[in-house]
Amino acid sequence: METLSGGKGLLRPEGCQQSKKIIWRSTCAAALVIGSTASLPALAKKFESEDGQTFSIGAGFRSQFQSVEGDSDFTLPDIRVYTSGQLNDTVKFTFNLQQRSNDTADVLDAIAQFEFSPQFNIWAGRMLTPADRIEMSGPYYALSWNQYRQPLYASDQGGQAGLIGRDEGVTFWGTAGKFQYAAGSFIGLDGYSNQDDNPLYAARFAYNFLNMEANPGYYTSSTYYGGLGNIFTLALSLQSQEDGVGSEMSAGDFSGWTIDMLSETVLDAGGVVTIEGEYKSFDADYTLASQPVDGECFCLFDGESVFATAAYLFPANVGPGKFQPYLRLVENSPSDADSSSSTELGLNYVVNGHNTRLNLSFVSGDANASGYAGADVDVLSLGMQVQL
Repeated sequence: METLSGGKGLLRPEGCQQSKKIIWRSTCAAALVIGSTASLPALAKKFESEDGQTFSIGAGFRSQFQSVEGDSDFTLPDIRVYTSGQLNDTVKFTFNLQQRSNDTADVLDAIAQFEFSPQFNIWAGRMLTPADRIEMSGPYYALSWNQYRQPLYASDQGGQAGLIGRDEGVTFWGTAGKFQYAAGSFIGLDGYSNQDDNPLYAARFAYNFLNMEANPGYYTSSTYYGGLGNIFTLALSLQSQEDGVGSEMSAGDFSGWTIDMLSETVLDAGGVVTIEGEYKSFDADYTLASQPVDGECFCLFDGESVFATAAYLFPANVGPGKFQPYLRLVENSPSDADSSSSTELGLNYVVNGHNTRLNLSFVSGDANASGYAGADVDVLSLGMQVQL
């Protein structure tokens, strides 16, 4: 996932503590010098040589004004530079940077892309781990503005197992008819309970019952604003890592699975109805010893979570864009704590799909990305997103 406050990841500082991972990260960040985002914007500038080699460059900007219980703040949390290209029809690359709040730029993605056929491709480097739709769409290709109020997979939890949903590894992906798959192996949790360097395994399998979703690689979007016609897609995502939770003194295994659904219907009058939903189940194998008082524990959510979002895109333009109101409901039910929930009422003003949109939203509740209850607050946000 990619949160406004920096939820999806840059380089992991703890990675340089183990020599074999130094070699891997150096290879990814220096030798490959490539990466990927959920999609290069349609307006990205493309250059092409006489030999057919290409290079594209684009940028993304996302900011918001937010009021939490009357306490207001303006943030400029997400500025990105996207680059991609190809040496030939098989060997391709993308390299993306993100500016952090301390005015430093870090590698967001770095992927070598070997694309042999629609049925079979290999990506290696730093990339999104196969996961559920909201984590694969990120904030730029989401339906709602404040979507990260569910428990998130390990690479979205702040740095010990990747950041902003990214991790270093290899993914195999492709399509067969209307079936799409992605499966890979990643570093996952580095240190803490995982002293034996057990890998993280991740996979996503999707079936498009109606029109095919058009995305680069195995990434996703949570709405197409009717641009692809009628869509109904079901997907199953899975992740697991031995010793993936806990502390150095007491390790536990982690496994999680998700079923997500996207339905988009273009009505005769031109309006678009979008429904997105998800059920998520995490099993974090804790013992009491896994949670020491000194806080040295990589702790993940244990329990179940569901959400549903419904939106309607009005067919008529108002000025340069169209209005899209939506309602999003979230319920998190941990096995070891009280449940939490949130309700989001929002209004997108869509000027140019995911490349230009404004958002006004109101969220009420105590659900957040940890899956456990936080402060029960009301949040009013005004956001803007531009991609070039």
